[in-house]
Amino acid sequence: MSTAINTKKVPQPIGPYSQAIKINNMVITSGQIPINKNDFTNLKDIKEQTLFVLNNIKLIIEESGLKIQNIVKTTIFLTDITQLEIINDVYEKFFLKYHNIFPARSCIQVSRLPKDVNIEIEAIAILENKK
Repeated sequence: MSTAINTKKVPQPIGPYSQAIKINNMVITSGQIPINKNDFTNLKDIKEQTLFVLNNIKLIIEESGLKIQNIVKTTIFLTDITQLEIINDVYEKFFLKYHNIFPARSCIQVSRLPKDVNIEIEAIAILENKK
């Protein structure tokens, strides 16, 4: 049985989907984009946008009862692959604050993202069964 995860701490979905779904010990987030609660981007550069999205993912994951350390996989969609070095720097610092292991990751350049933003990130988190 799955449960929808939605928090008012982050912008609400811009379509018919949940911010995340929790099923058993796994949480899968929808792609998060850098929009504020008024539904438009207001962040100037990819550094700010990346950190904004990662912080929103953190809030969604925490709403589900898990933590950043539980994230095992992320997927990054970006419109300009030449900005990957900047994204990597923000991403590395963000995850190192919480854990010394980085999630597995895919990174894909796309021609366009919703609301014409430059980056979208989704995550999968799993609560380990302790024996």
